[in-house]
Amino acid sequence: MEHVVYEERRLSFFEKYLTVWVFACIGIGILLGKFFPAVALILDKLSVYQVSIPIAICLFFMMYPIMVKIDFAEVIKAGKAPKPVILTLVVNWCIKPFTMLAIAWLFLGVLFKGWLPGMEIVKGGAQVELFRSYIAGCILLGIAPCTAMVLIWGHLARGNDGHTLVMVAINSLTMLFLYAPLGGWLLGVNKMPIPWQTIVLSVVIYVGLPLFLGYYSRKLIIAKKGFKWFEEKFLHYLTPVSICALLLTLVLLFSFKGELIINQPQIIFLIAVPLFIQTCFIFFISYILAKWLKLSYRDAAPSALVGASNHFEVAIATSTILFGLSSGASLATVVGVLIEVPVMLMLVKICLKTQNWFK
Repeated sequence: MEHVVYEERRLSFFEKYLTVWVFACIGIGILLGKFFPAVALILDKLSVYQVSIPIAICLFFMMYPIMVKIDFAEVIKAGKAPKPVILTLVVNWCIKPFTMLAIAWLFLGVLFKGWLPGMEIVKGGAQVELFRSYIAGCILLGIAPCTAMVLIWGHLARGNDGHTLVMVAINSLTMLFLYAPLGGWLLGVNKMPIPWQTIVLSVVIYVGLPLFLGYYSRKLIIAKKGFKWFEEKFLHYLTPVSICALLLTLVLLFSFKGELIINQPQIIFLIAVPLFIQTCFIFFISYILAKWLKLSYRDAAPSALVGASNHFEVAIATSTILFGLSSGASLATVVGVLIEVPVMLMLVKICLKTQNWFK
């Protein structure tokens, strides 16, 4: 019976080939930027208080399907088993942001710096060194814990679905309070401009609003249609919306970065290296700490996967509103999307092969 349950929740077609779709969007965006450069520029100029309306719509539809899946009633039950919750919060907010800054700085600011020359003008007119912009994108990924897809990673690893769901909810709530101050501080350490009002606005728009609407629309739909209809019908059709909105955003983003990528294709690889190392490092730190805390495998696996995974939707949204679609920071957040699926699937396999480490 247990086997049947796990078979029912495999990766969907969109989710399984997300890396392929991202590569396709890179190609489409580069071609769009080369042959129709005015299109993306016109769309980006449709803005209110420096917030692009088309991008805001896309980013909202990236976030809402994630938030509506969360059952916040489960958060109350988490108090009965606090160890996994405390572990994930400590890793996500006390370790991960700082290791991301250190690893990104080591590779992009020291080892790879010679291959990342030049300056760029970010949104607002500030001029920064290009490598700092890439590090800024890595920082925004490092402080955005846990995506909706971690629900799938945890399930594929045969972990505790309830714990995974609780951590998605708790991370969404903690981001409302910690993302802006921690992000602003770390960006300052990286000597990037810090428009505090814009950081707070981005958190409110891209976390707070979808969180609020997701919570109340979930309650309303379940009350009227029932949970079975909500899960089997509503979520079934809503999930691809999030990915399609993400892909449309990527097309616009790469329409700005096309010329740079054509001239320096190695940049994608150079950014991917520290992101890959950080993901694996945080996974093993969480996994080892889980064993030290004597957690069961079903709690240890999702705790490690939640720590390793990034909420790249929030990172893309924040980098776009802070520095603009054409910034190196936005490009770095997209590289995070590019490696997310294959790396997380690799870590799921490691979990499954090491179940005997735990009681």
